Amino acid sequence: MDFEFKEHYNVNDLVEIVKKLRAPDGCPWDKVQTHKTIRSDFIEEVYEAVEAIDEDDKEHLREELGDVLLQVVFHSVLETEQNNFTLDDVADDVCQKMILRHPHVFGNVKADTPDEVLKNWDQIKMQSKSQESASEAMKSVSKTLPSLMRSEKLWKKAERGGAAIESTEQAFELVQKELDELKALADENKTDNYGSKLGELLFSIAGLSRFLKTDCERSLYDACDNFIARFQRLETVAEEKGIDIQKCCYEEPDGFLNAISNSEK
Repeated sequence: MDFEFKEHYNVNDLVEIVKKLRAPDGCPWDKVQTHKTIRSDFIEEVYEAVEAIDEDDKEHLREELGDVLLQVVFHSVLETEQNNFTLDDVADDVCQKMILRHPHVFGNVKADTPDEVLKNWDQIKMQSKSQESASEAMKSVSKTLPSLMRSEKLWKKAERGGAAIESTEQAFELVQKELDELKALADENKTDNYGSKLGELLFSIAGLSRFLKTDCERSLYDACDNFIARFQRLETVAEEKGIDIQKCCYEEPDGFLNAISNSEK
Protein backbone atom coordinates (compact mmCIF):
# COMPACT_ATOMS: atom_id res chain seq x y z
CA MET A 1 0.00 0.00 0.00
CA ASP A 2 1.42 3.36 -1.05
CA PHE A 3 1.51 6.10 1.55
CA GLU A 4 1.85 9.83 0.99
CA PHE A 5 3.88 11.69 3.60
CA LYS A 6 2.50 15.15 4.37
CA GLU A 7 3.25 18.16 6.53
CA HIS A 8 -0.25 18.00 7.98
CA TYR A 9 -2.74 15.12 8.18
CA ASN A 10 -6.50 14.87 8.76
CA VAL A 11 -8.99 12.25 9.95
CA ASN A 12 -9.11 10.57 6.53
CA ASP A 13 -5.33 10.20 6.64
CA LEU A 14 -5.66 8.56 10.06
CA VAL A 15 -8.03 5.99 8.57
CA GLU A 16 -5.48 5.23 5.83
CA ILE A 17 -2.68 4.92 8.40
CA VAL A 18 -4.67 2.38 10.42
CA LYS A 19 -5.48 0.47 7.25
CA LYS A 20 -1.78 0.36 6.36
CA LEU A 21 -0.93 -0.87 9.86
CA ARG A 22 -3.56 -3.61 9.45
CA ALA A 23 -2.39 -4.64 5.98
CA PRO A 24 -0.64 -8.02 5.46
CA ASP A 25 2.72 -6.23 5.22
CA GLY A 26 1.84 -3.84 8.06
CA CYS A 27 2.59 -3.88 11.78
CA PRO A 28 2.77 -7.37 13.38
CA TRP A 29 1.00 -6.05 16.49
CA ASP A 30 -1.70 -3.89 14.90
CA LYS A 31 -2.84 -6.43 12.34
CA VAL A 32 -3.73 -9.08 14.96
CA GLN A 33 -5.80 -6.80 17.21
CA THR A 34 -9.56 -7.20 17.71
CA HIS A 35 -12.25 -5.14 19.44
CA LYS A 36 -11.73 -7.13 22.61
CA THR A 37 -7.93 -7.05 22.66
CA ILE A 38 -7.88 -3.23 22.57
CA ARG A 39 -10.99 -2.72 24.71
CA SER A 40 -8.98 -1.74 27.80
CA ASP A 41 -6.85 0.62 25.68
CA PHE A 42 -10.00 2.54 24.73
CA ILE A 43 -10.97 2.92 28.38
CA GLU A 44 -7.47 3.99 29.36
CA GLU A 45 -7.27 6.65 26.64
CA VAL A 46 -10.61 8.16 27.66
CA TYR A 47 -9.51 8.36 31.29
CA GLU A 48 -6.25 10.03 30.26
CA ALA A 49 -8.22 12.60 28.25
CA VAL A 50 -10.39 13.26 31.30
CA GLU A 51 -7.26 13.71 33.41
CA ALA A 52 -6.01 16.33 30.94
CA ILE A 53 -9.35 18.13 31.32
CA ASP A 54 -9.01 18.06 35.11
CA GLU A 55 -5.48 19.46 34.82
CA ASP A 56 -6.69 22.18 32.42
CA ASP A 57 -3.73 21.23 30.23
CA LYS A 58 -4.64 22.10 26.65
CA GLU A 59 -1.58 20.50 25.03
CA HIS A 60 -2.07 17.30 26.99
CA LEU A 61 -5.78 17.30 26.10
CA ARG A 62 -5.01 17.71 22.40
CA GLU A 63 -2.68 14.72 22.55
CA GLU A 64 -5.11 12.53 24.49
CA LEU A 65 -8.05 13.41 22.25
CA GLY A 66 -5.90 12.20 19.38
CA ASP A 67 -5.40 8.90 21.18
CA VAL A 68 -9.16 8.60 21.74
CA LEU A 69 -9.77 9.38 18.07
CA LEU A 70 -7.28 6.68 17.10
CA GLN A 71 -9.33 4.18 19.09
CA VAL A 72 -12.54 5.26 17.33
CA VAL A 73 -10.88 4.97 13.94
CA PHE A 74 -9.26 1.63 14.76
CA HIS A 75 -12.56 0.06 15.84
CA SER A 76 -14.26 1.47 12.74
CA VAL A 77 -11.58 0.05 10.45
CA LEU A 78 -12.03 -3.37 12.06
CA GLU A 79 -15.69 -3.26 11.03
CA THR A 80 -14.91 -1.85 7.60
CA GLU A 81 -12.73 -4.91 7.00
CA GLN A 82 -15.83 -7.04 7.62
CA ASN A 83 -17.97 -4.84 5.33
CA ASN A 84 -20.21 -3.89 8.28
CA PHE A 85 -19.75 -0.12 8.53
CA THR A 86 -17.21 2.66 8.02
CA LEU A 87 -16.08 5.72 9.97
CA ASP A 88 -18.38 7.79 7.73
CA ASP A 89 -21.29 5.61 8.85
CA VAL A 90 -20.36 6.26 12.47
CA ALA A 91 -20.25 10.00 11.81
CA ASP A 92 -23.56 9.86 9.94
CA ASP A 93 -25.26 8.04 12.82
CA VAL A 94 -24.14 10.56 15.42
CA CYS A 95 -25.05 13.52 13.18
CA GLN A 96 -28.55 12.08 12.69
CA LYS A 97 -28.83 11.56 16.45
CA MET A 98 -27.72 15.10 17.33
CA ILE A 99 -30.16 16.65 14.86
CA LEU A 100 -33.01 14.47 16.14
CA ARG A 101 -32.31 15.21 19.81
CA HIS A 102 -31.98 18.98 19.33
CA PRO A 103 -35.38 19.92 17.88
CA HIS A 104 -35.07 23.29 19.66
CA VAL A 105 -32.12 24.05 17.34
CA PHE A 106 -32.95 22.13 14.16
CA GLY A 107 -36.75 22.25 14.49
CA ASN A 108 -39.60 24.22 16.03
CA VAL A 109 -39.57 22.88 19.60
CA LYS A 110 -39.10 25.47 22.33
CA ALA A 111 -36.51 24.85 25.07
CA ASP A 112 -35.08 27.91 26.81
CA THR A 113 -33.32 26.28 29.76
CA PRO A 114 -30.86 23.40 30.20
CA ASP A 115 -33.50 21.49 32.21
CA GLU A 116 -36.00 21.75 29.36
CA VAL A 117 -33.34 20.55 26.92
CA LEU A 118 -32.57 17.51 29.09
CA LYS A 119 -36.26 16.69 29.48
CA ASN A 120 -36.74 16.76 25.70
CA TRP A 121 -33.52 14.78 25.21
CA ASP A 122 -34.71 11.99 27.52
CA GLN A 123 -38.14 11.82 25.89
CA ILE A 124 -36.69 11.66 22.39
CA LYS A 125 -34.09 9.11 23.49
CA MET A 126 -36.77 6.83 24.93
CA GLN A 127 -38.84 7.15 21.75
CA SER A 128 -35.90 6.49 19.43
CA LYS A 129 -34.91 3.40 21.43
CA SER A 130 -38.53 2.22 21.74
CA GLN A 131 -38.34 2.41 25.51
CA GLU A 132 -41.80 2.39 27.07
CA SER A 133 -40.88 2.44 30.77
CA ALA A 134 -38.36 3.93 33.17
CA SER A 135 -36.97 0.47 33.90
CA GLU A 136 -36.18 -0.02 30.20
CA ALA A 137 -34.37 3.32 30.24
CA MET A 138 -32.43 2.18 33.32
CA LYS A 139 -31.33 -1.00 31.56
CA SER A 140 -29.88 1.15 28.78
CA VAL A 141 -27.42 2.77 31.20
CA SER A 142 -24.04 1.19 30.49
CA LYS A 143 -22.94 -1.41 33.03
CA THR A 144 -19.30 -0.56 32.34
CA LEU A 145 -19.62 2.94 33.82
CA PRO A 146 -17.94 3.53 37.18
CA SER A 147 -20.54 2.30 39.67
CA LEU A 148 -21.10 5.63 41.41
CA MET A 149 -21.66 7.33 38.06
CA ARG A 150 -24.03 4.56 37.00
CA SER A 151 -25.89 4.89 40.31
CA GLU A 152 -26.45 8.61 39.79
CA LYS A 153 -27.82 8.00 36.31
CA LEU A 154 -30.17 5.31 37.62
CA TRP A 155 -31.47 7.64 40.34
CA LYS A 156 -32.15 10.33 37.74
CA LYS A 157 -34.07 7.93 35.52
CA ALA A 158 -36.03 6.64 38.51
CA GLU A 159 -36.92 10.21 39.42
CA ARG A 160 -38.10 10.97 35.89
CA GLY A 161 -40.10 7.74 36.05
CA GLY A 162 -41.90 9.03 39.13
CA ALA A 163 -40.44 6.60 41.69
CA ALA A 164 -37.60 8.10 43.69
CA ILE A 165 -36.95 9.92 46.96
CA GLU A 166 -38.40 13.40 46.87
CA SER A 167 -36.41 15.50 49.33
CA THR A 168 -33.01 15.99 50.92
CA GLU A 169 -34.47 14.85 54.24
CA GLN A 170 -35.68 11.57 52.73
CA ALA A 171 -32.30 11.07 51.08
CA PHE A 172 -30.49 11.48 54.41
CA GLU A 173 -32.97 9.12 56.07
CA LEU A 174 -32.30 6.45 53.45
CA VAL A 175 -28.53 6.79 53.91
CA GLN A 176 -28.90 6.54 57.70
CA LYS A 177 -31.18 3.50 57.35
CA GLU A 178 -28.66 1.67 55.16
CA LEU A 179 -25.80 2.64 57.48
CA ASP A 180 -27.69 1.39 60.55
CA GLU A 181 -28.49 -1.90 58.82
CA LEU A 182 -24.84 -2.37 57.83
CA LYS A 183 -23.77 -1.63 61.41
CA ALA A 184 -26.28 -4.23 62.67
CA LEU A 185 -24.83 -6.83 60.31
CA ALA A 186 -21.33 -6.02 61.54
CA ASP A 187 -22.46 -6.28 65.19
CA GLU A 188 -23.92 -9.72 64.45
CA ASN A 189 -20.87 -10.68 62.35
CA LYS A 190 -23.04 -11.60 59.35
CA THR A 191 -20.16 -11.27 56.93
CA ASP A 192 -21.95 -12.92 54.00
CA ASN A 193 -24.29 -9.93 53.72
CA TYR A 194 -21.68 -7.16 54.00
CA GLY A 195 -21.22 -6.75 50.25
CA SER A 196 -24.87 -6.35 49.30
CA LYS A 197 -25.62 -3.99 52.20
CA LEU A 198 -22.52 -1.89 51.57
CA GLY A 199 -23.64 -1.64 47.94
CA GLU A 200 -27.06 -0.39 49.04
CA LEU A 201 -25.40 2.19 51.30
CA LEU A 202 -23.22 3.48 48.46
CA PHE A 203 -26.22 3.54 46.13
CA SER A 204 -28.20 5.59 48.67
CA ILE A 205 -25.29 8.05 48.95
CA ALA A 206 -25.38 8.47 45.18
CA GLY A 207 -29.06 9.32 45.55
CA LEU A 208 -28.26 11.88 48.23
CA SER A 209 -25.68 13.56 45.99
CA ARG A 210 -28.46 14.67 43.62
CA PHE A 211 -30.10 16.73 46.36
CA LEU A 212 -26.77 18.16 47.48
CA LYS A 213 -26.14 19.26 43.87
CA THR A 214 -22.84 17.41 43.76
CA ASP A 215 -21.27 14.88 41.42
CA CYS A 216 -20.80 11.76 43.53
CA GLU A 217 -18.08 10.28 41.33
CA ARG A 218 -16.16 13.57 41.27
CA SER A 219 -16.58 14.01 45.03
CA LEU A 220 -14.93 10.65 45.69
CA TYR A 221 -12.26 11.44 43.08
CA ASP A 222 -11.39 14.64 44.95
CA ALA A 223 -11.55 12.88 48.31
CA CYS A 224 -8.94 10.36 47.11
CA ASP A 225 -6.58 13.19 46.09
CA ASN A 226 -7.20 15.00 49.37
CA PHE A 227 -6.47 11.83 51.36
CA ILE A 228 -3.16 11.35 49.55
CA ALA A 229 -2.20 14.98 50.22
CA ARG A 230 -3.10 14.72 53.92
CA PHE A 231 -1.23 11.45 54.26
CA GLN A 232 1.82 12.94 52.61
CA ARG A 233 1.78 15.86 55.05
CA LEU A 234 1.39 13.40 57.92
CA GLU A 235 4.42 11.45 56.69
CA THR A 236 6.45 14.65 56.61
CA VAL A 237 5.48 15.57 60.17
CA ALA A 238 6.07 12.01 61.39
CA GLU A 239 9.53 11.96 59.84
CA GLU A 240 10.38 15.29 61.44
CA LYS A 241 9.30 13.99 64.86
CA GLY A 242 10.77 10.51 64.43
CA ILE A 243 7.36 8.78 64.62
CA ASP A 244 6.77 5.35 63.09
CA ILE A 245 3.44 5.77 61.24
CA GLN A 246 2.85 2.02 60.84
CA LYS A 247 3.38 1.43 64.54
CA CYS A 248 1.12 4.35 65.36
CA CYS A 249 -1.57 2.98 63.09
CA TYR A 250 -1.60 -0.46 64.70
CA GLU A 251 -1.18 0.60 68.33
CA GLU A 252 -3.27 3.78 68.29
CA PRO A 253 -5.70 3.56 65.34
CA ASP A 254 -7.91 6.35 66.70
CA GLY A 255 -4.92 8.64 67.04
CA PHE A 256 -3.82 7.80 63.51
CA LEU A 257 -7.25 8.59 62.07
CA ASN A 258 -7.41 11.86 63.99
CA ALA A 259 -3.97 12.77 62.71
CA ILE A 260 -5.11 12.10 59.13
CA SER A 261 -8.21 14.22 59.64
CA ASN A 262 -6.32 17.07 61.26
CA SER A 263 -3.25 17.09 59.03
CA GLU A 264 -4.74 19.67 56.70
CA LYS A 265 -5.73 22.07 59.47
